[in-house]
Amino acid sequence: MTLITSISGIRGTIGGSVGDSLTPLDIIKFTSGYANWIKSNYKNKLKPKIVTGRDARISGPMVHSLVNNTLISLGIDVIDCGLSTTPSVEMAVPYHDAQGGIIITASHNPKQWNALKLLNDKGEFVSAKDGDLILKYANATQQYSEVNQLGFIQVDDQSIERHIDEVLRLKLVNIDAIAAAKFCIVVDAVNSTGGIAVPMLLKKLGVENVVELYCEPNGQFPHNPEPLPENLTAISKEVIKAKAHLGIVVDPDVDRLALVCEDGEMFGEEYTLVAVSDYVLKHQKGNTVSNLSSTRALKDITEKAGHKYSSAAVGEVNVVDKMKQTKAVIGGEGNGGVIYPELHYGRDALAGIALFLSHLALSKQSVSALRKSYPNYYISKNKIELTPEIKVDDILKEIIERYSKEEVDTTDGVKISFEKEWVHLRKSNTEPIIRIYAESSSETTASTLASKIISDIKEVVSNTLAKV
Repeated sequence: MTLITSISGIRGTIGGSVGDSLTPLDIIKFTSGYANWIKSNYKNKLKPKIVTGRDARISGPMVHSLVNNTLISLGIDVIDCGLSTTPSVEMAVPYHDAQGGIIITASHNPKQWNALKLLNDKGEFVSAKDGDLILKYANATQQYSEVNQLGFIQVDDQSIERHIDEVLRLKLVNIDAIAAAKFCIVVDAVNSTGGIAVPMLLKKLGVENVVELYCEPNGQFPHNPEPLPENLTAISKEVIKAKAHLGIVVDPDVDRLALVCEDGEMFGEEYTLVAVSDYVLKHQKGNTVSNLSSTRALKDITEKAGHKYSSAAVGEVNVVDKMKQTKAVIGGEGNGGVIYPELHYGRDALAGIALFLSHLALSKQSVSALRKSYPNYYISKNKIELTPEIKVDDILKEIIERYSKEEVDTTDGVKISFEKEWVHLRKSNTEPIIRIYAESSSETTASTLASKIISDIKEVVSNTLAKV
């Protein structure tokens, strides 16, 4: 059983013991802490408002009910979006003039996980500083409201459709070109809320031929919900069978977007942001941002367009902060997370889909041809499971010493840059693991580099445990 608190929210496995997993008492504790943090920021407001919504995972109704009822027990009014998407709830916060939001989703994690993603009054993830304050409130003695001061729950069942309508209003979304292209598209929504949102968006974009794969929002994930190539064999086969132009894959809360080429090959999750950014930069002058673990292809196309690329620590809130600092017109994360500030500051697969389809329709190329038009890099993504006796900071310190002659960035974990390659090591915010990403223009070199670093880590761990 696992319980993790980070800038990505409060995340854990369902069941188990209090304090070791996401039990009902833990849900109430952290929701109460967040609610009292909101109340401390809005002392002059009689009843603050908080927007809630969830993905379709099995534990969602239980967690959502606990969250909503904890909030009203603290004298907070709730706007309940029900089954929704992360970006839809984010946009619903300012729409309702609410003081915050809670999204009940564990994003790409398997079905045994759930989480509370916490938003500020802009519908953006709370900062690390505010997250620390929320944890302090959660650990303090809670004072709940008397009966006459209880909050109320108001249902908002239009959050997804309202979100889609805002996407359609974006200047760079070319509905006419998309409709004229007469795309056939296969959608894998992993039986979560993307099964509601993505077909609805495609229909409004004029796409008439949509093949729905796992689009029933029942929470029964048919495969590991992280949109990685090894989990997408079914849609790959379906794209070929249907003679579709492309396949679209979203994670359970619809903030990550992966694409499948017409030949069943993966477009590459890293290249979702690259392609969308290429399209945006063709029409808007401005800078770009991605995190330290994302492909350098974004830097290449940005500099080719005459603009500046910047990197940020991993985590949506860090990327958003850097985007605001650099006035970036497009940014995101290499896991298929597109952030387009013209709409809102949040990873948004629906915005990504509309912009990508506009780009594809206007380019009059196949998806595979479009992919070949970008600088070709390979990222080897690996992870090492952590055990309690492993001290990550000590491991990273040793790795820094071993590679002190190379360019080392410690903004977020350790990123080592070589002449033509890089490797990034960091402790995950969402799972008890160390992630090791390595990139090169050669797939073999990237894999070899990652293997070398993994070998180094295992050697350091072995030496450390031998001394104990």
